[in-house]
Amino acid sequence: MKRLEHIRGHLSAEKNMNIAATLPSPLTTHVLNIDHGVPGANMTISLHRLNPMSSEWDLLTTGITNDDGRYPGLISKERFIAGVYKMRFETGKYWDALGETCFYPYVEVVFTITDSLQKYHVPLLLSRFSYSTYRGS
Repeated sequence: MKRLEHIRGHLSAEKNMNIAATLPSPLTTHVLNIDHGVPGANMTISLHRLNPMSSEWDLLTTGITNDDGRYPGLISKERFIAGVYKMRFETGKYWDALGETCFYPYVEVVFTITDSLQKYHVPLLLSRFSYSTYRGS
């Protein structure tokens, strides 16, 4: 126990936040740029949950995909409950940053979670003029 207290004293708040971001999320995504055959790195993603009382979308988190096209720590197990969710991918800004145009300025994927104890993977396969998604595992 003393060793844990000693180690805990060496961790800064920033390091603690980084550790939290690496915990396994029950909901994951992976953006793949199929035009270039590479991961969709540096794309802004936001996660929302539909508020059943107001029928409005509550923003849960916003982040940017890493070099592998993933956003680790999308949502914690504690915040992941049954409901209707929306992932919004800022595709227009992504293609602009690559110096290219696209047809879809953003992509919103809406899905229902009935069992929050399961793991859900919602990838986005993306080109400048099309996209596809599915429930993976």
